[in-house]
Amino acid sequence: MTNKPQTARRRGAATEQLAARWLEERGLTLVSANYQVKGGELDLIMRDGDTLVFVEVKHRATTRGGHPLETITPQKQRRLIRAASLYLARTAVSTPCRFDILAITGHPPALEFHWEKAAFDAY
Repeated sequence: MTNKPQTARRRGAATEQLAARWLEERGLTLVSANYQVKGGELDLIMRDGDTLVFVEVKHRATTRGGHPLETITPQKQRRLIRAASLYLARTAVSTPCRFDILAITGHPPALEFHWEKAAFDAY
């Protein structure tokens, strides 16, 4: 019998790898993946020129229950902002930053990518 949480984690990691490659094909450079901090995780940290980009990756097989973009609530945004702040403090990086969401729908190999640049601001 398979361990469902482990399988979900593996699927999530595979989706984030696909997302990183997709973004790299569009000119971004991967800095870090699955960066863990107390109380949160940053899926992808990438560079877009001089800008450090914190990318939240969301995948849904279908949009029947809503689009993946809809899952980034104000509470989730606050957690991502806090995690990014901790990352910046730990690495002493001083650069422009933005928060992007990469929403992926479908089943491989027929995936659709919706990239929302500067999806929200750190307030």
